[in-house]
Amino acid sequence: MINDQNKDNRELLGKKNALVIGGAGFIGSHLCDELVKTRNVVCLDNYSTGEEKNIDQLLAAENFKFIRHDITEPIDLEKFPELAPFKISYLGIQEIFNLACPTSPKYFKDNVVPTMLANSLGVRNALELAIRYKAKMLHFSSAVVYGPRRSEARIREDDPGQVDILSERSSYDEGKRFAETMVMNYRQALKADTRIVRLFRTYGPRMKLGDNQLIPDLITAALDGRELTIPGGENFSSSFCYVSDVIDAALKMISRDLPGPVNVGSDQDLRLGDLAQKIIKTTGSKSKVVYGQEVFFYSMLGLPDISLAREALDWMPIVTLEKGLEKTIYDLRASKGLIDFKSNQL
Repeated sequence: MINDQNKDNRELLGKKNALVIGGAGFIGSHLCDELVKTRNVVCLDNYSTGEEKNIDQLLAAENFKFIRHDITEPIDLEKFPELAPFKISYLGIQEIFNLACPTSPKYFKDNVVPTMLANSLGVRNALELAIRYKAKMLHFSSAVVYGPRRSEARIREDDPGQVDILSERSSYDEGKRFAETMVMNYRQALKADTRIVRLFRTYGPRMKLGDNQLIPDLITAALDGRELTIPGGENFSSSFCYVSDVIDAALKMISRDLPGPVNVGSDQDLRLGDLAQKIIKTTGSKSKVVYGQEVFFYSMLGLPDISLAREALDWMPIVTLEKGLEKTIYDLRASKGLIDFKSNQL
């Protein structure tokens, strides 16, 4: 364990050491992009749903190191020779960001057990690292802890939620609730310096293609000139927050002594049919919008009340949907081109 003398000295010896668990994923990689500007970053991922290409741009940086590891297994960071420049045995870890959890809709049922383990053993191991190094820890939770939308009122953090603990989604939905329970109890019983953010639907570059994710699927269909299929009927709606706004909230959260949970997301409701039309317009596609059957992974989530984030973090989403879609479409168009090129070479 890092003693108090080392804890005082480590700030004087240069950059903080930050550990990003799940750092090769969609949101995690964007977080690494920002942290590496001011910190030494250890990115830990087992590539269950993350991808190496998400962090390719960081691998040459001296203050960025990647460790392939499954956080459901204990880890001793001081045994990795590649981390020697960060002097973890002496300086420790100052910040831990836990985003580890399989997030593939397409392979959700294949990942039921890994999802449960990530939300239990994985969170426990992250918390033990926070205790060992007296580090600040930010746990990324999800709006699914509230359950499906129950009214048009925006959801405050004190809403207890309503989740079916035996549903097909329970390994994720109830798993996220249990993960929060662990984080809060470690804070209360063991004085762990923890924080919780609850993310609502987030989008942006590096979302996976061909993974049954809503926005990438709609964009791909538009680029291919195919029908854009909306699951759940004409009244299905949601909110969407651009990934850079989420990262901004995370960085503000880690710097404050605020345990949370804090809602992070857009509080603007949008019908998916209207979203599809915006994608068609932005891509210049001639595709049509059609409505299909509900998909069990796409529940109609509530809208967040983000008053606490505004007041305590001085945060609110600033990237417009139009600008966010432009950036996302540009990235997915490039990714799709690479995939199509590789397919044609086979």
